[in-house]
Amino acid sequence: MHRRNFLKTTVGGVVALAAAKMAGLTYAQDLSSPLVPDKRAGRVGQTFSELRGVNLGGWLVLEKWMVPDVYRGSDAPDEYSLCLDLGSRAKDRLDRHRETFITADDFRWIKQCGLNAVRLPVGYWALEAPKPFVESSRFMDFALEQCQQNGLKLILDLHGAPGSQNGWDHSGRSGPINWPKDPQNIQETLRILESFAQKYGKHPALYGIELLNEPNDKIPLEILQKFYQDAYVRLRKHVDPGVAIVFHDSFRALAWQKFMQVPAFSNVILDTHLYQCFDAKDESRTALEQLAFALNRKETLDEMQEKELPTIVGEWSLSLPDKAMSGLSALQAESVTRGYADAQLLNYEGTRGWFFWSYKLEYPSEWNFRHCVERGWLPGSFGV
Repeated sequence: MHRRNFLKTTVGGVVALAAAKMAGLTYAQDLSSPLVPDKRAGRVGQTFSELRGVNLGGWLVLEKWMVPDVYRGSDAPDEYSLCLDLGSRAKDRLDRHRETFITADDFRWIKQCGLNAVRLPVGYWALEAPKPFVESSRFMDFALEQCQQNGLKLILDLHGAPGSQNGWDHSGRSGPINWPKDPQNIQETLRILESFAQKYGKHPALYGIELLNEPNDKIPLEILQKFYQDAYVRLRKHVDPGVAIVFHDSFRALAWQKFMQVPAFSNVILDTHLYQCFDAKDESRTALEQLAFALNRKETLDEMQEKELPTIVGEWSLSLPDKAMSGLSALQAESVTRGYADAQLLNYEGTRGWFFWSYKLEYPSEWNFRHCVERGWLPGSFGV
């Protein structure tokens, strides 16, 4: 079945449209249409996304829930602890994972699926690894080479900073949020970002550099703003004007009005991550309420692009709390998942771009893009 008929002829589409009606929204977008960004790419009124992509999560920054086999025989909660636990064996195990988890075949599959971009999470230890971390520079080189060969663009995302910007395992080390407490951590992060720009800033596959993934929402805004501006100045010295500087909203979607605007700043993109499975409010919604909530997020996305900056949805998935599916038949649960996928795509297609989290896991999941495509929850082709 062609994707253009999906909303008309599948249960998932009926559920999505019912939720749209519930949310008071109307859509008539054809997701199988070719990529046609208008002159205001990223602004309200844009019809199609410039970037349609996936995150290469769990590859160069480990997350135990995504790649548990890498952690076999260890109780370590994060990459730092795993490397400490493995000691001299860390390099062999991590390099083996990096060589096999994402290969040239994966980049070809991404291209054949109709996507045109990847977001590559890396840690501050990527080029120069302080102990006990293991550097990953040759795999970064490989990713950019594969993107160039396959006509893909890449956003290089600093996912973990010295001291940890959020205390989560995907910053490299879970625990205290020490990044903003020590000015040296911030200066070291700036130096590392500049080293990325020096090495990769002229690479033809590089679309942008993301300054810091998901900084905690309690970090004072003035600290983040100064860091973002300082990073922009240091990176712009080394990257072409066409390379975007991307920064995350720190889960404060509408806190960035009048920040880093033209003409003082050029080609700046705001990144937001949209999930509906983590907090108590997420847990309280029924299936239809989840779909309506997803559709209603269009209002905030439009406001971000109108009053702040061109915006990407740098992370999203098809995961919903178990409670949302409670009492549903298997058929109903399948239709809700497809409807949730459509509700999100309908909205995110109006932004500069989107990146599903994540391309693959070690097992089937609503977080596993390949599995979602193979299961029929997501389109088999994205028409780019």
